[in-house]
Amino acid sequence: MANFKTMTCTGVSLLLFFCLIPSCLAYNVVSFGARGDGRTDSTSAFLRAWSAACHSTSQANVYIPRGTYLVRTLNLNGPCRRRIEFRIDGTLIAPTNYHAIGHSEFWIMFYKVSGLSVYGGTMNAKGHGYWSCRNGGKSCPQGARSIQFMWCNNVLLRGLTSLHSQRVHVGIGYSSNVRVENVKIIAPSGSPNTDGIHVQNSRGVTIYGSIIQTGDDCISVGPGSMNLWIEKIGCGPGHGISIGSLGSSYNEAGVANITVTNSVFTKTQNGVRVKSWARPSGGYAKNLMFSNLIMKNVGYPIIIDQNYCPNNNCPHQNSGVKVSQVTYKNVKGTSSTQAAMKFDCSYTNPCTGIRLQDIKLTHNDRLRRPAISYCRNASGRRGGTVTPRSCF
Repeated sequence: MANFKTMTCTGVSLLLFFCLIPSCLAYNVVSFGARGDGRTDSTSAFLRAWSAACHSTSQANVYIPRGTYLVRTLNLNGPCRRRIEFRIDGTLIAPTNYHAIGHSEFWIMFYKVSGLSVYGGTMNAKGHGYWSCRNGGKSCPQGARSIQFMWCNNVLLRGLTSLHSQRVHVGIGYSSNVRVENVKIIAPSGSPNTDGIHVQNSRGVTIYGSIIQTGDDCISVGPGSMNLWIEKIGCGPGHGISIGSLGSSYNEAGVANITVTNSVFTKTQNGVRVKSWARPSGGYAKNLMFSNLIMKNVGYPIIIDQNYCPNNNCPHQNSGVKVSQVTYKNVKGTSSTQAAMKFDCSYTNPCTGIRLQDIKLTHNDRLRRPAISYCRNASGRRGGTVTPRSCF
């Protein structure tokens, strides 16, 4: 008989505060041998608790109580037999030696789990040593994303705080019907490739009411992403919210139906950006809506960059990614560069159907130089008051 204890949540009032699924079974990681002392390796205990919950014939809850739990790579695999809840009231920390998780692509991965809810808590990947390795030009492991949802459906991630990921904090891939809300993501502005949330090859993703401060994109949307809603995001520092980079390969899925609304960008390198490599591609980005946005001293508040080349290893060709039907509506604030709106599009595949409506962006400049717009191979129309003056 297993050396652990399960409890029926509806029968134990003490557990009701963390078990939100009616008539579920609670699997406390401490009962499986985890210790919240910040020193004991609790990886095996977490995996045992997950396995028991995932195989339960009743809806189940994996519970991490208050305390600090040291864990290495956690592969939390499905499919599970019933809906499952993963509730963190404590703090998960990675080993100080970045190699411990750095050779894995992920620190914590949920794989092929449907009907999953992840609540609360803090994850600290302790990425400083790994970033120092990267910034020093040394031979480093590939680095780990802090939490990844792969081939998962009907997922809720709520109330999580993610600190100092080696790379991407939250990844969503090949998944559908995912909601991320009230998360807080923090990494220093100089930390490389620490995107807040990266979505790729996924549909029906909502990201709502979150604060993201990183060294890369607050949110990045990769190929194959459809029907995304992003709202009430506080972004900065970081590189802004980006569609892309796109065009890494020729046979690449497109991006469509993306909305970013009611959000604030503070001292980011970019505001809302579409970026693609200057090489042949069958990809596309269409039906993009950016509305009700506030820019506070942002580098390029509005930008389409189809000559994306961050490390000077540029293909020097023309982007095959077709960018069309992009709307910017009620975008206001200040730009730290003079080109507050920049549309640098492909010569062979110009940007089409760009719409500017009620834009007011000024240049935050001691010399009082006005903001300008820049267009190359881009066409569209404007409505209402557009400042700076549109270049098409």
